[in-house]
Amino acid sequence: MVRRTLTALGIGTLVAVTPVSAHHSFAAYYFEDQSITLEGVVQEFQLRSPHAMLIFTSRDRDGREQTFSAEWGNPRRLSSQGISKDTLKPGDAVVVTGSPGRVATEYKVHLKSIRRPADGWAWAGGGRR
Repeated sequence: MVRRTLTALGIGTLVAVTPVSAHHSFAAYYFEDQSITLEGVVQEFQLRSPHAMLIFTSRDRDGREQTFSAEWGNPRRLSSQGISKDTLKPGDAVVVTGSPGRVATEYKVHLKSIRRPADGWAWAGGGRR
């Protein structure tokens, strides 16, 4: 009986802790109090859990072309705001604004807004920021 109770308690603890550790604070990876704007070209758009990712090329501070990854929102939330897997296509010119990554050489951005100048499409947040 004691062994069964301890096993159940151990499994319950794992189940309770797993969802909490699976999500992270954006502030741990990005300077949320700062903002950068980058003009670039979409390489890939991944509408996947836990966060959508936009891979694009842009110039860094020294003018060299780099590949950036922009972490976006939860796919379910983005879908409710009209974002689909077909919203952004490779070759689309975009302007991305967001919080820069804490490690500059990783070329990461926490996406806050995006626009596609060619047709005027834009997403400026919504929900939690």
